[in-house]
Amino acid sequence: MDPTSAPVNPAELYELLGIIGGVVAAGLGGLLLVRRARAARQRMIEGVDEAPAPRLREKPARKTREPEPDEEAESAEDAAAEDSSGQPEQEAEPAVAPTARKPAARALAPTAEPEPERPPAQVIPFPAPAPARKGAALAPGLARTRSGFIARLGEVFAGKKQIDPSVVDEIEKVLLTADIGVRTSQKLLEEIRSSLSRRELTDPEAVWAFLRRRATEMLSLPAPPLDFSAAKPFVLLIIGVNGSGKTTTIGKLASRLAGEGKKVLLAAGDTFRAAAVEQLDVWAQRSATTIVRGKEGADPSSVIFDGVKRAATEGFDVAIADTAGRLHTKIELMQELQKVRRVVAKASPGAPHETWLVIDSTSGQNAIAQAQIFTEAMAVSGIVLTKLDGTAKGGVILGIADQLKIPVRYIGVGEKVEDLRPFDPDEFVDALFDPPEHSPQGAVS
Repeated sequence: MDPTSAPVNPAELYELLGIIGGVVAAGLGGLLLVRRARAARQRMIEGVDEAPAPRLREKPARKTREPEPDEEAESAEDAAAEDSSGQPEQEAEPAVAPTARKPAARALAPTAEPEPERPPAQVIPFPAPAPARKGAALAPGLARTRSGFIARLGEVFAGKKQIDPSVVDEIEKVLLTADIGVRTSQKLLEEIRSSLSRRELTDPEAVWAFLRRRATEMLSLPAPPLDFSAAKPFVLLIIGVNGSGKTTTIGKLASRLAGEGKKVLLAAGDTFRAAAVEQLDVWAQRSATTIVRGKEGADPSSVIFDGVKRAATEGFDVAIADTAGRLHTKIELMQELQKVRRVVAKASPGAPHETWLVIDSTSGQNAIAQAQIFTEAMAVSGIVLTKLDGTAKGGVILGIADQLKIPVRYIGVGEKVEDLRPFDPDEFVDALFDPPEHSPQGAVS
């Protein structure tokens, strides 16, 4: 019989499997012991600098320290681990421990005595920031306006510590060709010659300061402060030519007032232009305000009457009425505005409380002609000058204020809601005259 075909004894098979299992278990156990011994050795090497402080305080004066019993035990464990694994430790490792222990002993030895208390650190406050110029926030929006006659005046003064009579003639040319208007330019020139002494006329600083002061005086017209709480509803009538920015101005103003907590109603009286009603409707949705609108081509007076009447009966704080944009040369359309004013007074006695003329500053000197015609037909109480950020003709504001004596209430210097700013004469002149690239200091130095 073939010996390979003999039956396998189960007892022998179990005994063989037990032997194999024992060998494997012993190997795994030995490997685990080796890993633990190596980990303990590594922790000892890495934790040398954290030796217990009491042990160092007992022997502070010894320069060399003998291995202590616990260290000898650890060394014995390391040796046993090396024998069981059959792999000796690297030669560099025994040298690491002594060199690392000595600095630790020296560094921790002084901790045996308490350290003296240190005085509290002195707190030095940061220097307070320099106060910003009043017109700094407005200056970016007036960059192009500054590039008009203000920049040309700066060029006249450039490089001169003294000016002669010929320079005064150059100033005259700049003013007469500026958008402030011929009448206002001649007035300024006469005042320069009559108000300044001969010595001051040769001083660029004196002439510049005079122009700045007069500009502030022209724009600082006597007018009561604007108070939208003076009446309820406070009715504001907006007029102006097509494209001047009436509807956008109304939308921005409504957003501002709504943000202040006022209940605002918009009356879409520009029924001749469908896009104007739709545009105002969009602004009403943005600002969460109420809008009263009529059918396309409806009578503007009737729409505005309904809007003001509703504002009065439903307790609105402010009612802003848009009107049809019209050319100032059309007499019949100007008469229509007078009808609107009469209707508003019937809807709410004493209304309108303010009538503002919106003027596009890009129209230059033509804006002065527009303002003159509108003020003849309506009792205009305020000016809103728009699009100052997109033109170099913003100097027209001086001509309007000087010739018509109507205060500027708001100016538009950008597309955002916050870019419709309440007008401040000092801030406006500060933004125009103060930038160093246009001032005599910057030009002369």
